[in-house]
Amino acid sequence: MVLDSLERYRVEVHGIPAALAGRGLALVEGLADSSDLLRLAESIGTVVPHRDSGADGVTTIADLGTERVQSGFAGFSACALNPHTDRSGVDHPPVLLMTSCGLPTATGGECVLIDGQAVYDDLAESEPDALRAFCAPRSVLFGGAAGYLGSIFTDADDGRIEVRLRLDDLAQFSPEVCRWLPTLRAAIDRHAMMIKLDMGQGYVLNNHRWLHGRRAFTGQRVIFRVNANPLPHLGIPFGFRPSPVAASSGMR
Repeated sequence: MVLDSLERYRVEVHGIPAALAGRGLALVEGLADSSDLLRLAESIGTVVPHRDSGADGVTTIADLGTERVQSGFAGFSACALNPHTDRSGVDHPPVLLMTSCGLPTATGGECVLIDGQAVYDDLAESEPDALRAFCAPRSVLFGGAAGYLGSIFTDADDGRIEVRLRLDDLAQFSPEVCRWLPTLRAAIDRHAMMIKLDMGQGYVLNNHRWLHGRRAFTGQRVIFRVNANPLPHLGIPFGFRPSPVAASSGMR
């Protein structure tokens, strides 16, 4: 895991659609408050309400000081969060995840971001049997009994791949997937990048391609989050295309 290796993804606001169409991630600045984040979201997408969001679609994420973290609510603690995609338990997760920092913490709380394409391509070359298990239909139940039955990597339209993942007790894996989870975690660790957001900084990512998490922290920390689906005319694709190495391995 490398600190600040994500700086090459920093763009001006007008460059966000192109960055998302290319690498699936854009780091942004100048988001003074949640209203700025919402305006940005509405300029490139249609806001998708979240269970925890306000009426405007913005979720304020902070440590609520609960003694026991309930399943699915770890974001409202000071604990570390495993890499995951948002809304894995619904049929059609939102394509875009946008966050901004309202109040940074002095210690910890760094954002951890992982390109799912890099993980997929890594596994295709190093552990193809593991990747086949992660692509198997109906091999993971996301979100509990009323959730979504699918796979970690899924074929999407036009030859693209979409990633869906959570690594808490709201994901139930088949025995074959369980066998390979240490391999998946190792690949995620190899491609994890970390950055600490200051006030007004944030990121926009393709939730069908990038995983995100955070390190534990102490003190106060406030992050604003919005989910959205991209406006069609911007040409922001879902998921990612595997590399030629992955394609030649027979994964496609």
